[in-house]
Amino acid sequence: MTSFQHIVTEEQAKVRIDKLLSELNPEESRSQVQTWIVKEHVKVNDEIVKANYKVQVGDEVEWSIPEVVPLELTAENIPLTIVYEDSDLLVVNKPKGMVVHPSAGHQGGTLVNALLYHCKDLSGINGVERPGIVHRIDKDTSGLLVVAKNDFTHVNLSEQLAAKKVNRVYEAIVHGEIPHSTGIIDAPIGRDPKDRQKMGIVDDGKPAVTHFKVIESFPDYTHIECRLETGRTHQIRVHMKYIGYPLVGDPKYGPRKTMDIDGQALHAKVLGFTHPRTKKWMEFQADAPAYFAEVLDYIEKLY
Repeated sequence: MTSFQHIVTEEQAKVRIDKLLSELNPEESRSQVQTWIVKEHVKVNDEIVKANYKVQVGDEVEWSIPEVVPLELTAENIPLTIVYEDSDLLVVNKPKGMVVHPSAGHQGGTLVNALLYHCKDLSGINGVERPGIVHRIDKDTSGLLVVAKNDFTHVNLSEQLAAKKVNRVYEAIVHGEIPHSTGIIDAPIGRDPKDRQKMGIVDDGKPAVTHFKVIESFPDYTHIECRLETGRTHQIRVHMKYIGYPLVGDPKYGPRKTMDIDGQALHAKVLGFTHPRTKKWMEFQADAPAYFAEVLDYIEKLY
């Protein structure tokens, strides 16, 4: 752990602490700086502060940068369900329970470990820890992901995502009977100020839009389809909780009493995009895993 100090000048006054520290540490991303703040590695006048604290002239800022522990990425012979593959990309159907890329708590058994065994060429834009990963889905969410084999493909797919040109449709089962057949949830998502391990609806969050439609409804549950217009962390889980219909099985955003199905009932079933090289529209579909039908069958028998 290396520590640093800085006294805020007049020119720096009224700037958010995370912005100031990202300027003082140009080699670090703002999200990395925010991680230091969450982990209480940052103090102002010897007090812990939040990322939105605005510094004042003369404030004494002290921060510590943790030593980086490099992850050892190893290729692992883990079975993959590959829906499509060519020289530029591949589309995989990730199983429920698999983490997308290694982290401090998951150094093995991830999708990246499996990809490294299957494919030697992956894009390097997201660094050595996330080769080829253009977008993610949560550990306990199953479904379709596109992986880039080179930087050209990675940049193009990322631009399509940013421009909302990628079609991403999910299937979910939620608590409560939704009284209307369709809906649009437009609410900004950011870190929950009361629990930094969660996301929430916050005024200064990033724009987030989810379109949903009802597939089948029951007195206490609803089977729905969601289309993402944006792709924020935990977006569907947060949005459905926000409107009062949290996902079945969700340990983070669901009700205290929910089904024990090892995580939220959420599946990325449709993925469509323009192929970066051929410029042809490609769309893929993967049926929800067997447990979805089992849960729906259980719900039907309740009534």
